[in-house]
Amino acid sequence: MRQIVIATSNTGKFKEIRDVLADAFDRFYSLNDFDEKVLVEEDSPLYVENVIKKARKIGDRFGIETIADDSGLEVEALGGRPGVLSARYGDTDDERIARLLSELEGVEWKKRGAVFKAYLAFYIPEREVSYVFYGALSGYITFEKRGDQGFGYDPVFYVPEYDKAFAELTMEVKNSISHRGRALHAFSKFLNAVKK
Repeated sequence: MRQIVIATSNTGKFKEIRDVLADAFDRFYSLNDFDEKVLVEEDSPLYVENVIKKARKIGDRFGIETIADDSGLEVEALGGRPGVLSARYGDTDDERIARLLSELEGVEWKKRGAVFKAYLAFYIPEREVSYVFYGALSGYITFEKRGDQGFGYDPVFYVPEYDKAFAELTMEVKNSISHRGRALHAFSKFLNAVKK
């Protein structure tokens, strides 16, 4: 039986990743499934360093293959902020969104361009090796929240191709086009290639 730890305690993110990888693994764990809380200080200014560090620390501690992600929202008008600090832009999703919209107050639509970036690290403890996958999606930051699906910045991230915010899309559509979905797709292709 092939097991994997999805190194997150965020239930929305866990479900999103688990759904995409459902055929590749038999058992999925989130950090909520363990009594012990392993603290990982994501102190690098680079997504890729943070994600490798997180996957390695969790994987080594529990001895189970681990996938970790570090993703961020980079907004053009804010010089790339919040970027690697996206998850720390407030204590809750509502606080993070409120801060972002406040910082963009008065900024016209064409300057509200943004990119969601995701880095995934897959770590195999017994081989002490990590593989990294990347995905990105461009869009715009809306003037107010739209939709009630998803989590994080989804209600204010507008996808031009669908004329909707992320939070207005079904999970299936979101997983197929999102930054994390694209990184997970690359990971799935890797897993299929390794099986052959």
